[in-house]
Amino acid sequence: MAYIGKIPTIGNFQVCDAISVVNGQAAYTMQVGGVNVSPESANHMLVSLNGILQAPTSSFTVSGSTITFASNLVTGDVIDFIQILGNVLDLGVPSDNTVTTAKLADSSVSLAKLTATGTKDATTFLRGDNSFQEVPAGGITEADQWRLTADLSISGNGSTTVTANLERVDTNTPGFIGTGMSESSGVFTFPQTGIYKITSNWMFLATADSTFLRMNNEITTDNSTYTTATEAGMSHAEYNQYSSASSAFTFDVTNTTTHKVRFTFRHNNDGSVLGSSTVSKTNFLFERLGDT
Repeated sequence: MAYIGKIPTIGNFQVCDAISVVNGQAAYTMQVGGVNVSPESANHMLVSLNGILQAPTSSFTVSGSTITFASNLVTGDVIDFIQILGNVLDLGVPSDNTVTTAKLADSSVSLAKLTATGTKDATTFLRGDNSFQEVPAGGITEADQWRLTADLSISGNGSTTVTANLERVDTNTPGFIGTGMSESSGVFTFPQTGIYKITSNWMFLATADSTFLRMNNEITTDNSTYTTATEAGMSHAEYNQYSSASSAFTFDVTNTTTHKVRFTFRHNNDGSVLGSSTVSKTNFLFERLGDT
């Protein structure tokens, strides 16, 4: 690589502390700032004795932090300086913002070198916000189905809310995932926050001519006021006719205390919303699709 001016000097240069000669002694300890230092070898040193540069290995040798001259020094000898060149391929400590990605060896950065928050192990992953998080569970984490266990008779013109005879489906090898819904007087509470798909399936028997039925899925976000989220309908020109209808919607449940659902229907004549404790006729399916 070409440079403008002198080629940068590479090394780790240190000048040893002054050493006092002891009469009849050849070996001396090298220190820098009062701390022992160990050169790579005698060839990585410049040593001046009595104003004369000494030849490595023949005039002196090194072992660890000890330099040993070829012959004992005597009173009047002066060790002018000992300069340690260091490993000439050693860059020392790089300056800030000088190490590029290309200079890093593959797989050279371990988890121990990361300062991200959270637990670093085989069950977590590193997010873009520099935190380790558990891997989200795959697929649907909540799936629960309830049903009406007995026929619910209606008469005349009015509105009825399903408040009783409800159970979690428990026959014909039902599937169940997660904690499941809880129910009180027809009001369903969610086990955790999230985006839920709620499907209602209705089965109806008209016992009078010219009967219609409108089924509503009603939600509340304050645990008090309910609004209609979806509506399905069916009508019969003559009595003793069966029909069914379904409706579904997604509900963003951000608070399990305030966000709830119930099921109602409006009617203009006589009939029965059908239920059973062995076969799911009128039933309600709750599926958690993901996080809110």
